[in-house]
Amino acid sequence: MTVLSTVSAKRLAELDGQGNVDVIDVRTPVEFREVRAVVARNVPLDSLNPHAVMKEWNGTASDPLYVICRSGTLAAKACQQFIDAGYTNVVNVEGGTQAWDEAGLPVIRGKKAISLERQVRIAAGFLVLLGAVLGFFVNPYFMGLSAFVGGGLMFAGITDTCGMGMMLARMPWNQVKDEGASCCSR
Repeated sequence: MTVLSTVSAKRLAELDGQGNVDVIDVRTPVEFREVRAVVARNVPLDSLNPHAVMKEWNGTASDPLYVICRSGTLAAKACQQFIDAGYTNVVNVEGGTQAWDEAGLPVIRGKKAISLERQVRIAAGFLVLLGAVLGFFVNPYFMGLSAFVGGGLMFAGITDTCGMGMMLARMPWNQVKDEGASCCSR
């Protein structure tokens, strides 16, 4: 089993100053558009294909591929996908874009967006409340909706996989219309 390598945002900036590094940001296009490290290009986790990324990569086998997200959690999952596909020279950026920004390193800011994590909490809370209200006023069977959402949240916590988050990431408001040049290039 390959151990996941990490690098601090400051160290990554130093490495970029010494030469060109390849950094992919695995957040949704909308999250990427909101704020991103200037060195990053967008390759969303929900459509990540490690073989395709490596095929288009300009680096050599000895060059590491750096993976960043908002805080480091999604990037760790993406790194694991690369490792599982046989590419072991991948490095997770500790603390993600938040750490990059907090370190005062250069970022590109765009249109503000509600993070996917907040969207999940809003949707889950709404569905639980809706199930409880409908269960109380209409029919007790509607409380099953609240139980279903609660079970889904437990499953997400145990497996670290969120079906609601994956579904919300594909919603139109989480897509960028001009994805071509703006999200995937440096």
